[in-house]
Amino acid sequence: MNVLINIFVVLHFIGIASLLGGFLTQMKSIGAGTARMVPAMFHGALTMLVTGLALVGLNEADGATLNHVKIGIKLLILVVITALVYVKRDDEKVPAPVFGAVGLLTIANIVIAVMW
Repeated sequence: MNVLINIFVVLHFIGIASLLGGFLTQMKSIGAGTARMVPAMFHGALTMLVTGLALVGLNEADGATLNHVKIGIKLLILVVITALVYVKRDDEKVPAPVFGAVGLLTIANIVIAVMW
């Protein structure tokens, strides 16, 4: 079971890298007003969502003690991120506050995962 959990953790990290990487590569575009939600950001958010839910299920099945409040908050943040990216994915230009919110929420999710 540990091998399967570790595989999903790696896939979860890949999703984080895709979402955050898509944001970071557009940092210069935010100031110019030409930032857009790239497909990697949407795919990363979906990857995080699916693998995160799978990790909760696998850890529950393995008998691990989980902090359900932390998981609920992280899930809520990720649903907001995914919704923002999904709604704005076809726009040529995304307003800076919306694009910045995606980046800040992604970083907040990482901080919650590490610090809590």
